[in-house]
Amino acid sequence: MRRGTIGATAIVIVAALTGAALAQATDSYPDRPIKVVVPAAAGGVTDTPARIVTNRMRDNLGQTLVIENQGGAGGILAAENVKRAAPDGYTLLYVNAATHGLLPALKKSLPYDAMKDFVPVMMAVRAPLAIVVRSDSPYKTLADLVKGTGESKPLNYGSPGPGNTSHLIGLMLAQASKTPMQAVHYRGEAPMIQDLISGHVDFAASNIIRSHVEAGTLRVLATTGDKRWFAFPDAPTLKELGYIAEYYAWSGFVAPAGTPQAVVDRINKSANIALAEPEVIKALTANGFEIVGGKPEIFAKAMSAYISDVSEIGRKNNLEIESRHSRLAAPAIVAARAESQG
Repeated sequence: MRRGTIGATAIVIVAALTGAALAQATDSYPDRPIKVVVPAAAGGVTDTPARIVTNRMRDNLGQTLVIENQGGAGGILAAENVKRAAPDGYTLLYVNAATHGLLPALKKSLPYDAMKDFVPVMMAVRAPLAIVVRSDSPYKTLADLVKGTGESKPLNYGSPGPGNTSHLIGLMLAQASKTPMQAVHYRGEAPMIQDLISGHVDFAASNIIRSHVEAGTLRVLATTGDKRWFAFPDAPTLKELGYIAEYYAWSGFVAPAGTPQAVVDRINKSANIALAEPEVIKALTANGFEIVGGKPEIFAKAMSAYISDVSEIGRKNNLEIESRHSRLAAPAIVAARAESQG
């Protein structure tokens, strides 16, 4: 009996000491540099806002935030690495719509659960996509485009890879218009845009085409947000044209599951302060991003809804992202017929 009492007392003491140590660590957070893993290459649409925001977060956190780019396997390796990191707030993941939206919705097997293995901290930015054609295209409006060529062959549209947001937009247009369309998949956006300019595909959806539009090589038919995109204010939205749809590429911060709520709140507060800085606003909007911000639960709700919506699109189109040798299978050019749904 006495032995049991001693054991129970020891457990209580250890628990109390652990709780006290955790509280002390949380109170002093952060007391060393914070690593922010970006699941993409430097200079891209995920890396750019991550660097802009974290550069100003250091001012109010009092610590340096170090960006580490881990772009292998479509961001899967980065997510898996951060999942295994200590949940102490010193390793964060700057996720995007692929790692925590498209992949969880369309890939049968992932080494992480987007909602269970991470704690959402804050969605930082989002950007709609523009549906574009080359400047000399015969399609002057989206209505012209969805009417198709009037021939037996389908329209070709570019996609940076199977299951990408651009691919989903093409599927939606094919379904809504009952126009035969064929996806042409590439290894990233750069070769897709080049083939669009060269006339090898009829259209594409992208949010990194501003320079090409300003140079006069591409023309915008519509944008995919819930309101007109400030980058292309003269272009109508899909909703204005009668489509019940909106699509965004988005990115933000998450932490490993188990990170103390006080630490999550501290990071969230810091990021929101950074997003309100005039220099940050100017830099992000210059790159075409809409500032989001807000509380962790807002990001959690948005992420869950996105995964659900994309999963439904995947089921309707038998769309699935396959893996090969632990890498996303995205051949240079792969034809995929988008069958019209009733």
